[in-house]
Amino acid sequence: MANKGLLLCVCQGTCPSFHKMNVFEVLNEIRKEKLVDVVAVHPQLCADDGDLFLESFLSGHQIDKLYVAGCSPTMQEKMFRDSFTKAGFELKDFVGIEIRNLDTPQAIEVIKKVVKTEKEKII
Repeated sequence: MANKGLLLCVCQGTCPSFHKMNVFEVLNEIRKEKLVDVVAVHPQLCADDGDLFLESFLSGHQIDKLYVAGCSPTMQEKMFRDSFTKAGFELKDFVGIEIRNLDTPQAIEVIKKVVKTEKEKII
């Protein structure tokens, strides 16, 4: 069975792009609907400790599909590439989701749509 993980990255919680969002409510809603198996929040995945967190998270949870909701998916792919390699995680199994400047219900809907769309691709 494939394990899916969702990480929320919130630019330290100080970026105006996330002020309208309750990140814990977002994670809880996705978790309650069982759209993914593991959820977590990190304040800044693009920092050095973010690299360590990604490596540990991917190695420790046997994640087969990783969704990261935060900034631009293109930026995420560039920033996380080395961590994915170190963890033995394939870039093709990563899906970045941009949630900047959204409120809580909007972020939930965007994440749900992406996860459900990815799920349909597999079926």
